[in-house]
Amino acid sequence: MRSDRSTGAGSTPPDTDQQLLRRYHEGGDRDAREALVQRHLPLVRALARRYAGRGEPLEDIEQVGAIGLLKAIDRYELSRNVALTTYATPNVVGEIKRHFRDRGWTIRIPRGLQELNSRMSATIERLTSSLGRSPTIAEIGRELGATPEQVLEALEAGSAYAPMSLSPAPSSDGDLDPLEALGSEDQAFERSEERATLEPALRGLPDREREILRKRFEEGLTQTQIAEQIGISQMHVSRLIRKSLGRMRAELTER
Repeated sequence: MRSDRSTGAGSTPPDTDQQLLRRYHEGGDRDAREALVQRHLPLVRALARRYAGRGEPLEDIEQVGAIGLLKAIDRYELSRNVALTTYATPNVVGEIKRHFRDRGWTIRIPRGLQELNSRMSATIERLTSSLGRSPTIAEIGRELGATPEQVLEALEAGSAYAPMSLSPAPSSDGDLDPLEALGSEDQAFERSEERATLEPALRGLPDREREILRKRFEEGLTQTQIAEQIGISQMHVSRLIRKSLGRMRAELTER
């Protein structure tokens, strides 16, 4: 049933999205922009509910989605023959996904490394299945279209990721968290496998270059810290790391 406002004699129908967009983009009408926001907030709330229960308050997710809506309104081109809802939906969803992706990292990591790290797990699993063994750094890089240096950096960046805890908060009655009864995985096994893969290529490097790589990727020292310890410039350290990784890549590729 239509309301009297839209059908009564002398009443003015509400402006369409296109009319409001034109008023905003051509005339700078901020009221038109606000009207568009209010009109499409139900869409934002509906999209935000898809991501509820992932460790973020629903209100926060809705606010992030509203930012995506504002960006869609601001970026909309009047020449587009597409409804605002169609154009805004991927903008809202993209903003929400970026929020979850960025909030999951304890320190700021370049987005390219975050994305490479997120693709790496499935790639390693797929290569392990097809090869019948753990893939080398070079093989992972070829599959992902990345250099071995980028693969190593993405693996290193992975340590900055803080996944949501699956363990509930301790109860007041002192019940033991079931996860506390599980044994932890011995990280030495994974490290041993990585060493076995890289050892042949490492053996071909000079002692100083092996030591630099150990300090960089095992101890986690910065290039500046390594330079201070060894007594050379940071730029020289950077060149030696690139040179060493390049030689290792060639060696692993031949194998």
